[in-house]
Amino acid sequence: MMEWALARSGHERAGERGVRVGELSRRTGVSVPTIKYYVREGLLPAGELSSPNQARYDESHVRRLRLVRALIDVGGMSVAAIRDVLEAIEDPSRSVHKVLGAAHDHIAPREGGEDDAAREAAAEQVAELIARRGWRVHPGNPAARSLADTLAALRRLGHERLVDLSLDTYAEAAERVAAVDMAYVTGEVAREEVVESAVVGTVLGDALLVSLRRLAQVDASARAYGGEALPPSV
Repeated sequence: MMEWALARSGHERAGERGVRVGELSRRTGVSVPTIKYYVREGLLPAGELSSPNQARYDESHVRRLRLVRALIDVGGMSVAAIRDVLEAIEDPSRSVHKVLGAAHDHIAPREGGEDDAAREAAAEQVAELIARRGWRVHPGNPAARSLADTLAALRRLGHERLVDLSLDTYAEAAERVAAVDMAYVTGEVAREEVVESAVVGTVLGDALLVSLRRLAQVDASARAYGGEALPPSV
């Protein structure tokens, strides 16, 4: 009995010291070379050296690796963008609002399209929307610019009716989703958990919302045109 207790105590102490990179890889599904790459790129803190050639990692490394992989695999963010966002998360001088802004800057769609009369009119329409709804958003925000690009593209394609009929409806829906996002974020207490929740809710929340919209569109189409649930290949 005494030997079992001593062995268990030794295992617990070893667990407190962390795990080696091979075990970290097994637990997270991230390959050892990729883990080392993330350390070099500043996405993952270095492990604690237990010998000149060995490092040990704890639960904070497991959590960070899962966050990085989610932002890459689901959020589609680049390594450079994630590094910038993680630096913002770890900067105590930045408010949660500014950290969220840093995440938005990296995930907003790239600006594109012609700089023509349609784009100019769309930019004015976005500015009017922001003012009309009382949003505390600068018209030069990357998301505002990408929205203007989208509206201009719709008009060039002859689908301005979608813009005229649905813009405020979409905006109202977006407000409701944003309120849910913020309710989740404010449920955290520690600052690092608040800012991480804000980033995760923004990046992965986008993917969640897009998937739900696709499902709802399929259902609406089936109801409108008398269809049934179709397999993915159709």
